[in-house]
Amino acid sequence: MGKSVNPTELQELLANKKTVTLIDVRRKDDFDKNPHTFSNARWQNPAEINEWLPTVPTDRDIVVYCVRGGSVSQSIQKQLADSGRNVQYVEGGLETLNQMKG
Repeated sequence: MGKSVNPTELQELLANKKTVTLIDVRRKDDFDKNPHTFSNARWQNPAEINEWLPTVPTDRDIVVYCVRGGSVSQSIQKQLADSGRNVQYVEGGLETLNQMKG
């Protein structure tokens, strides 16, 4: 499993695998501007990862996304991977996911 997944691969994962946890890790300001998540993801403030990291499952695949798939989601992906989770970030982030929906 690589570090990233493209939006098409994510949609396939969500359709075929019930064991994927999707986490929206947009910064609080970005989330407050647009609080809608993709595919019922749960939002977690990336600035507070130390508080919520213990609640992230270790027995399922994790996919995280931010606004553009840049430094925020990549940083969170690395921290979760370093803690033993099987995790990927979405290439292009929520912007790309929203383009695919519409």
